[in-house]
This record gives sequence, structure tokens and C-alpha cells, in this order.
Amino acid sequence: MPSTYETLRADIITAMKARDTATATALRTMDAAIQRAAMDTSKPIDEALTIATFRKAVKNLTDARTEFEKAGRADLVAANSAEITILEKYLPKGLDAAKLEAVVNEVIAATGAASKKEMGKVIGALKQRPEAGLIDFAAASKLIQAKLP
Repeated sequence: MPSTYETLRADIITAMKARDTATATALRTMDAAIQRAAMDTSKPIDEALTIATFRKAVKNLTDARTEFEKAGRADLVAANSAEITILEKYLPKGLDAAKLEAVVNEVIAATGAASKKEMGKVIGALKQRPEAGLIDFAAASKLIQAKLP
């Protein structure tokens, strides 16, 4: 099975041959971002770097879309939404709410966290888990805050 990055590169070629400029531009921008991230960290392009770069790009686009909505720029909101849709298909499906809650409960019990002051210890332990790449840490953070007094 090809890596996410290999799939991205193949999809760029497909989009260019189909003359789908919106998709080709979004994917080429992601390719450049992944290569830049690899150079910045002095690491080879691997699955973790690729997924992290995609997550960051989708988050940035989502934040920008929110700002465009506040400004009443429907044209830019539509463009951002289309680009987010293109990029999200490369991201792995995250954990559902029930699984996330089970993992958080397990980590809280394992770390012995008893207050919100120890939230960093719980987040750190979550990042060490094998399923860390699938965890939405914003949702996990809210869940941890709700569980710790």
C-alpha cells in the first residue's frame, strides 16, 4: 500500500492531467509544505511528518474560514471549504468519541492524575500511545478537563 505522500504525488499528476486546477493547486501546495517541513526538521519525509503537515494545513484553513465568515467573504469561505474537503481525504479517520473517552480514562488511571494541574502529564502519556496519530488532542483536552477536578 502506498504511503500518504506517494498517494498525494500520484493524485497531483492525475489532477493535472484532468486539468482540475483547484485540486492540483491545493495538492501541490501540500507537497511543498511537506517538503518544507522535512527540510526544516532535517528529517526524511515519512508518514508521521506527512499526516502532521496535513493536520496543520487543515487546521489553518479551518481557522481562516472562520475569519472569512466573520468578515462576510462568502467567496473565500467557499474556496477554503473546497480545499479542506480535498485535503481531509488524506487524513486517517480519528477515534470516535467512545474510543477516545476509553483511552483518556485508561491514561488518567495509568498516570494517577487527580487534578487539572496534572493535565500535562496525561496529554504527554496520550502522545506516547500507539493510536496518538488518530487522537484529536483538542477534543481530548476538553475531555480531560471535564474528568479532572
